[in-house]
Amino acid sequence: MANNVLNKKFRYVYFNATLYIIGLNLLVYLFLHFTDIRINNMPLVYWLSLVPAWMDKFYIWQYFTYMFVHQDFFHILFNMYVLFMFGTMLERSLGSYEFICFYVVCGVLGGLVGGVVYRLTGMANIVVYGASGAVYALMFLASVMAPNTRVLLFFFIPIRLGMVILIFMAIELVGVLTQASGVSYVVHLSSMVIAWIYCLARFRISPFKVWKSLFRR
Repeated sequence: MANNVLNKKFRYVYFNATLYIIGLNLLVYLFLHFTDIRINNMPLVYWLSLVPAWMDKFYIWQYFTYMFVHQDFFHILFNMYVLFMFGTMLERSLGSYEFICFYVVCGVLGGLVGGVVYRLTGMANIVVYGASGAVYALMFLASVMAPNTRVLLFFFIPIRLGMVILIFMAIELVGVLTQASGVSYVVHLSSMVIAWIYCLARFRISPFKVWKSLFRR
């Protein structure tokens, strides 16, 4: 099948973009936590986070900037740890340009879809922030590229990566259906759905077909 615009490959280049993304996250975190900048008497963190109630104001930058805002040290520590763990592996395999494209597309569109869902379900006033949507997308892609890789679930349960992402998707779906608060389950799940579509459209890989092999003896 001939390549088209959707799946035309980038020239392979590797320049450790994962570390640059981590560095940018850390800089934004430190800046927001050690300054008190306000715009129209509203803290800067609200302008950079994703606020679904403001979608009709077309603050389109929020769909990108929300990925670099974190609540506290442990929030950013966990996200950056997972980003480093899966990001470095995927970037070496895909190349830096493809990696950045995947990360940004899944993070931005995951935030956009999540924001729409929050508005439609009466939760428009929620404030969404954090790299976890894009990070979940990376985990999803890793589970497609290397489904049989052994990892430690919750740091002590050995399990194949393909099974991990299925478990996480189930957890996120339960969180969405129960409207559990405090975690952006909708954005996590939305980002993984975007990652699924990305795999189908750009890589021409069906995650479902890949994961079927996990259940074969």
